[in-house]
Amino acid sequence: MAFSAERSVAATSVEVDRGGRPASTSAHELAAAAQRLFLRDGFDETSVEDIAAAVGVSRRTFFRYFPTKADVVWVESDKELDEFRRLLAASISETDPIEILVEAFISVVDHGRHEDEWACGRAQLILEVPAVQARASEVYRQWRAVIAEFVGDRSDMPATAIYPTAVAHAMMAASAAGHEQWIANPGRGLRASLAPMFALMVPRRV
Repeated sequence: MAFSAERSVAATSVEVDRGGRPASTSAHELAAAAQRLFLRDGFDETSVEDIAAAVGVSRRTFFRYFPTKADVVWVESDKELDEFRRLLAASISETDPIEILVEAFISVVDHGRHEDEWACGRAQLILEVPAVQARASEVYRQWRAVIAEFVGDRSDMPATAIYPTAVAHAMMAASAAGHEQWIANPGRGLRASLAPMFALMVPRRV
């Protein structure tokens, strides 16, 4: 797991087997179908075959996109992090770095209200499913590294210094807390759930 940038979800097409007829699907379509099944039937109870059948593709097609079924939850993660880096690099140096981080973070994880069902389901799985959380530790480490490097650069100190490290960990904790609030109150919207948590939890230098 605010955002003015509404991006269309990647839809790289591939030829798949569906009763001998060519068809196309996307990684996001598979991920969305998988999440619906995970939330309805349970993560452990849902097989790769169940996911593939729900979209009308083969098991082989599923594994073209994802090494494991837990990886479907992170379908947008690499693109989100790349966009986060781009927004930070393009930011104005005179602006408060925390304001830049918060706005950039929200902008890349909020895919717009039309994607709320998918994004809220993703957040629920990340927060609740151990197999998904195992992957989360590596994803969060990558985000923390980007945040700490940016804060260190804007504060003229090493990324490993106390303040950049504190900001990086606080931002990821605030994101988790904000997503919990959103799941409990989905009508509030993701930005409205995240922004107060960032304001309360992310330290600012005095």
